[in-house]
Amino acid sequence: QVQLVESGGGLVQAGGSLRLSCVASGRTSSTYTLAWFRQAVGKEREFVGYINWVGGTDYADSVKGRFTISGDNAKNTVFLQMNRLKPEDTAAYYCAIRYRDYRGSPAMIDSYDYWGQGTQVTVSS
Repeated sequence: QVQLVESGGGLVQAGGSLRLSCVASGRTSSTYTLAWFRQAVGKEREFVGYINWVGGTDYADSVKGRFTISGDNAKNTVFLQMNRLKPEDTAAYYCAIRYRDYRGSPAMIDSYDYWGQGTQVTVSS
């Protein structure tokens, strides 16, 4: 089993920044794909971005240029740096990870095996 714990959420004004962390523990592996998703109240969970074990990243168009995902493999930690936040970024943010090979879209929710409990980000206007 693998446990994921997110932290770093909070309340921030529009234009501000937050950095979320996702720490993995348990039966982790050095080869992984970790994604961030978010879910606003009344909306479906949506893909934010991902990082893999070789440092490859990609982002949803809605956050590209504002959000950056980075990883510290030695500490089993992945970060989501969020800059120039907008009220529409308000959501619960979740990290999710898979260790198996998967050739489909990294945005596919069902392709991830372990999920964190989420951390709330609220952006005021």
